[in-house]
Amino acid sequence: MRKGVAIAGTVMVDEIKTVNGYPAKSELTTIEQRKRSMGGAVSNCSLSLAHIDPTLPIEIIAYFGEDERGQYLYEGFSKYNNIDLSKVQFTGETPFTDVIFDEFDKTRTFYTFKGNSTSFNEDAFPLSNIHAKILHVAYVLLLDALDQEDEQYGTKLAKLLYLAQKEGMQTSIDIVSENKDRYEKLVPPALKYTNYCIVNEYEAGKSTAITLRGQNDRLLVNNIKKALTKMKSMGVQDWVVIHAPEASFGYNGEEFYRLPSLSINKDSIKGTVGAGDAYAAGILYGAEKGYSLYESMKIATASAASSLLEEDSASGVKDIQTLKEMYDNWKKREDAFLL
Repeated sequence: MRKGVAIAGTVMVDEIKTVNGYPAKSELTTIEQRKRSMGGAVSNCSLSLAHIDPTLPIEIIAYFGEDERGQYLYEGFSKYNNIDLSKVQFTGETPFTDVIFDEFDKTRTFYTFKGNSTSFNEDAFPLSNIHAKILHVAYVLLLDALDQEDEQYGTKLAKLLYLAQKEGMQTSIDIVSENKDRYEKLVPPALKYTNYCIVNEYEAGKSTAITLRGQNDRLLVNNIKKALTKMKSMGVQDWVVIHAPEASFGYNGEEFYRLPSLSINKDSIKGTVGAGDAYAAGILYGAEKGYSLYESMKIATASAASSLLEEDSASGVKDIQTLKEMYDNWKKREDAFLL
C-alpha cells in the first residue's frame, strides 16, 4: 500500500540578504543581515511536510551538486528521520538563489543560478522504486529538461506524470511565477495527467489566459471560478486550488470553496519566502490523509500563515494539531470577506 509524499524538482540553497529598502538601478544599499537556508520546491514542501507530521514518509527526488552547497542540503535533510534521501543524485553545481528581502515593505526579489537543475530530467525518477502515494513535481517552467517538447504527450513532464499514474501514484504540480508567455504551451500538457494542481492567482491567470485581478488589484472572484473550471476541464482529475494573499479557492469538480487567509500583523511577518510551497504542503498532506478539499485548504491556509513567522521557507510551519487550531481560532483577513 502506497504511503507518503515524494517531492521532486527544484532544490537549491537560498542566500537570504536583508536590506532596508531596495535600491534603484546603479544605487547602493546596505545588507543588514545575511542568512542561508534550504530553498526551492523540494526543500520548501518536504520540510513543511516534515514539520506538519514528523511520521509522514517523505521521499526526495532531486539533484544535489558535487559541491559545498550540495553537502549543506544533504546535511540539512538528514536531520529529519522521515525524509528518505536514497533517490538523490549528486552531479554538477548546486543551484542557488540570492533572495533580497526588503525589510521596509516585506517583499523579496530573487536572483537565481540554475546549476544542475537544467539537466534534471526523467532519468532522475526511479518510478518503480517510489513508494509514495503522491508524487509532487515543481516547478513547471523552471525544469528546463522536463519542459522540453514530447511528440506524444506534449512535454516530457507530462509523459513522466502519465507514467507515474500508471505505476499507481497520484500526481501533483506547482508552477513558477514568471513574466513570460510560456504558460499556455507548457502547462496544459501536464494538467492532463495531474490529480492535484496547486498554484497562485498569477500562475492560474497566465495558464488560462483569464484575468484574475481587476482595478485596484482586486481579486475577480467570478473569474477565479472560471479559471478553476477551465483548469479542471484541461484534465486535472481531482482538485484545482488557487491561493492568493487574501484567500484561497478550490474546486473538486462538484463544489467551489473559498477560504479567507489568516490575519497576521505586518510587524510579525519575518519573510514570505516559501509561503506558496507551505500552502501546497498543507494540501498535499490533506490529500495523502484522505481529507476533504475543504479541510485540506484549512490546513494549507494555516501552514502558509505560520511560514510567514520566520525568515526562511519552512521553519515556522507548525504541526498538524497546531495548524488546525490556528485556522479555527485566529482572526481572518477582513478584505477576504469583501471579495
